[in-house]
Amino acid sequence: MSDEPTEPSDPDQEPAMRDETTPDEPKENIVHFNPWRDFNDAAPQIDVFGDEPDPEQIAQFMQVVFGYCDGLIPVRSFIDKGQGIDGRPHNIWLEADHSAPEKMATFATWASREGAAVYVIPGTVAAPGQAKATDILQMQTVVVDLDTGDIAAKRAHLERHLGAPSMVVESGGVTAEGQRKCHVWWALTEPAEGDDIARVCRLRGDIAAKVGGDMHFRSAHQPIRVAGSVYYKNNLKTQVRIVELNADRERDLAEFIEAVTDMPPAPGVSLQPAFTHPDKPVLDEVLVTPVREGAQDDWSRFEGASAAIGHFIRMVHEGRMTKDEGWIGICGYNAAMLRPQWPVERLKRESERLWELHVKKYGPPLIRLDSGAPGPVEMPAFTLGALLDDQSPMPEDIIAPRVLTPGGLLVLGGAPKVGKSDLLISWLVHMAAGVPFLGFTPPRPLRIFYLQAEIQYHYLRERLKQIALPPEVLAAARDTFVATPKLKMLLDNEGSVRVARAIRTAFPDAPPDILCVDPIRNLFDGGPDGGGENDNTAMMFFLKERVEVLRDHIDPDCGVILIHHTKKLSKHQVKEDPFLALSGASALRGFYTSGLILHRPDEDASERKLEIELRNGPALPSKLIDKVRGQWVEINPMNERLVRQDIGARHDAERDRKNQVVLGMIFDEAAEGRLYTATQFAEAFENQHDLGGRYSIRERLSVLATKGLIKFRRSFTEHGYAGTQSHFGYLVIRDMRFGRDPVIDTDTGEVLAEGVAVLPTHYKCPHSGRAREVENPSVWVYPEEVHD
Repeated sequence: MSDEPTEPSDPDQEPAMRDETTPDEPKENIVHFNPWRDFNDAAPQIDVFGDEPDPEQIAQFMQVVFGYCDGLIPVRSFIDKGQGIDGRPHNIWLEADHSAPEKMATFATWASREGAAVYVIPGTVAAPGQAKATDILQMQTVVVDLDTGDIAAKRAHLERHLGAPSMVVESGGVTAEGQRKCHVWWALTEPAEGDDIARVCRLRGDIAAKVGGDMHFRSAHQPIRVAGSVYYKNNLKTQVRIVELNADRERDLAEFIEAVTDMPPAPGVSLQPAFTHPDKPVLDEVLVTPVREGAQDDWSRFEGASAAIGHFIRMVHEGRMTKDEGWIGICGYNAAMLRPQWPVERLKRESERLWELHVKKYGPPLIRLDSGAPGPVEMPAFTLGALLDDQSPMPEDIIAPRVLTPGGLLVLGGAPKVGKSDLLISWLVHMAAGVPFLGFTPPRPLRIFYLQAEIQYHYLRERLKQIALPPEVLAAARDTFVATPKLKMLLDNEGSVRVARAIRTAFPDAPPDILCVDPIRNLFDGGPDGGGENDNTAMMFFLKERVEVLRDHIDPDCGVILIHHTKKLSKHQVKEDPFLALSGASALRGFYTSGLILHRPDEDASERKLEIELRNGPALPSKLIDKVRGQWVEINPMNERLVRQDIGARHDAERDRKNQVVLGMIFDEAAEGRLYTATQFAEAFENQHDLGGRYSIRERLSVLATKGLIKFRRSFTEHGYAGTQSHFGYLVIRDMRFGRDPVIDTDTGEVLAEGVAVLPTHYKCPHSGRAREVENPSVWVYPEEVHD
């Protein structure tokens, strides 16, 4: 057991400063500390030859644990057990300022004369009397209490994976193996506040779990001994001493969380929770031993029922049982072991009370789905020879080539409004129809469940009708593509069960091939600490405890597609590594089997680029895609400008401007009663309107004629323009009119237009460049693939 106070119900442990489930202590137990107060008014007889408090070590401890903090430090002293003396605890609150070390040293000196230990909560609060977990405002350290087993090996494991600590304190106790118990501290670069305090506490619990430390430090209000104070226990008096100090060694919280996440458990440490307590009846005995009323047995009916209920509550909370199975277990114990039985009402009331306390202390439950697939009993491992000799065929891709493999996870990311939902729906419908899409190929029509939380029902059906999909694709996917309307839920315990039932209803005969979640943000459950999708720890919880559990419940071979948003990155960053744009990338990117990023290389262009990253197959080149006539198509990358893209785009824009100027001038000149051949137009407007010289203008006119934007009229004799020596004739553009004389309807007198319509007689063949006669002058026809 730890040297620190933990459970108030444990008679061998001193109570914490304030437990979450107990009422406030009497006010007379609170001492308002004055460093000049004389505490030496009734000192008991103690070992005067033992160690004394060390003000220098106390000052070093206070600097590491509270040096950056503001507020009040909760301090407590009480008589260590095993001395044969009694005494009430004393609580004080010290201001976290420059005077705190001196005041703490004075208090520790008084406590030493009283035979009392000194503890602090390693965080600050706002007001005297506060010491609950919810009262903690700032914490600037992460600590683990090593109080059992091979302490030296555990310290070595921590240093190997987390680096040297800021401080190591020997707490005074000794393990059964003869090693000194210790506290290992890491100082943070700045105090944690708000939601970060929960992250620190979760981190303390994770470290303790991986090295076999004291798990009580998951609670923010758990107190710990002050270095430099004196340890009294079982007739032993010794100093709580600092044995290693690297006060300048500080850690960034986010980076430290990643390091702890990557750290493996220490050798011999199991991450499976232990439910027994050495001071309590062994659980196996409790569950099989009848208990009679009147305390006739080794433990009472209340103790037995509480232990049994607590066991089943932990099983449900850890996801090993459903709530129904847990209640059945509680009722079974009541019926088989309690003599006489408790009434069902009392059993239910006690169960609900203990459940609330358990959830309050350990966070939301991690309930698994009712029939989740069990994990393997033994870890599989294969020799090199076995792997080389295995000639069995590879599993069939869900989406080839290796984009989505059986049991794989694909993440599609993109900025808002980039078109990822439109692309996704088109892609999924093609997969449901068994039709290739942008080079992605399904082996057959796939069963797809589209779990989306963005578009409401009526707008979802409108969007599906608006997306231009081939009729044969829509017909083939009518029954194999199932989508939800916008969901107002999280993919937590209850939400996972709802989704599993909906999938079973949608596909009663066979499980789906693909489960798609769109988007992560709207369904994200970050676990007990409630972190967001940018929190790597919360992201790992969501992926492992929600997505994987749901997939394994549906079908372990089911592929999962997650839709995620991206952060804003510069064009250079996107070019270097576009997958860094994924929010929560360090956890997410290391977890998925395939990653796709959709982005616009040029914000002014319609083309999108689809970047592809595969874990289970060879690299695939990125795809340049766009929507043409409402359908997504892949663009030949050979058509994409590779170098000097910005300069090229400016040249394109300048050519477009010149084209518009030339066409506008031909139209305006005709309205003024002037027609031109190509040569005469180039010579007349040379170096005007930034069009360049006459040869440049002739080239523009030739290009526009090839594209069908300019045609020709051989003569316009009725208005004084006879036939010309030009091979083509006078320049004509669409809807061009000559002059401004009004055109009047002879029947009604209405003015229909200004000027006379100029219709072409010839056009330039886009293939031969020769002049060809226009078949119908009233209908303006463009060459194939050229549009207005």
